[in-house]
Amino acid sequence: ISAPLVVDMQAERYSVSQSPYRYNITSVVTVMSDNVDLVRKLMSEQGELLKQGIAVTGEDYQYRVQFLFTKLNDIKPQMIEEATKNARATAEKFAKDSGSKLGKIQSANQGQFSITDRDANTPYIKNIRVVSTVNYYLKD
Repeated sequence: ISAPLVVDMQAERYSVSQSPYRYNITSVVTVMSDNVDLVRKLMSEQGELLKQGIAVTGEDYQYRVQFLFTKLNDIKPQMIEEATKNARATAEKFAKDSGSKLGKIQSANQGQFSITDRDANTPYIKNIRVVSTVNYYLKD
């Protein structure tokens, strides 16, 4: 929990209206957990705090919720294997359609892994992608 930022609303020079309260206190709570479901459950229960007069916001760019994927090394081998199999299947189809036979691998490049949110509404669901480039020799 960060140190609170206290703003005296009556001392605000640019305020155009009288605030119903004098002080606005902002504090940042950082939660780190591997239990995504529990974090999502706690987020859904923020309304209980609001009933007690405590507003929980997180829409500011600076304070938004982030879900990080930390298990990339666990799935890398399987993803590379699948990408390699897909590259071979695609190359075999290309060779067949062109009347050639597929030869050995000429060169291969693993490429870079990317991890992105599925969409803006479900940042806890990730898309993980690797682009592999595999060049094969073709035999006529």
